[in-house]
Amino acid sequence: MSGELRFTGRLWVLSREGDLVDDIDTDMIYHNNYLAVTDRKEMARYALGNLQGYEDFAERAQEGDMVLAGENFGSGSSRQHAVDCFLALGVRAIVARSFGAIYKRNAINSALPVVEAPEIPADLFEHLEEVDLDLETGEISAGDRSHYASPMSGVALEIYQAGGLFQYAATL
Repeated sequence: MSGELRFTGRLWVLSREGDLVDDIDTDMIYHNNYLAVTDRKEMARYALGNLQGYEDFAERAQEGDMVLAGENFGSGSSRQHAVDCFLALGVRAIVARSFGAIYKRNAINSALPVVEAPEIPADLFEHLEEVDLDLETGEISAGDRSHYASPMSGVALEIYQAGGLFQYAATL
């Protein structure tokens, strides 16, 4: 799955009251009660388990799904579990209006694509609708609807295509 620059998957639109959920912190993504879990496959069970309205995400998510959220996704601590739980589920990418800086860096280093879409309308795509995402252009589309997000940077794309920061560094 890693390395593709264009793919299709269901989009989890994390919204409340007509807008995308902002400030989803790492404790909502992966609760600190489970920090002792070191097996990535087991981490998958707890993804978004502390986000009100999405506690069943880990049970319902399918490999290839993507997530759309509001501003400041992944704020808070530097816990790697908040990236690893999505990778363990096979989540293809996270699209958000903005990301917490540490979360964004952890995701890129772990080959989880993160795409910033600061102006994306909350109602452009339906929850669990199948969308196409192009990491090089930043285009997110479904049918005749599309939005151009900020494409991933060249280095971030190279890290992603290599399978992560360590694999990328081995090629230098």
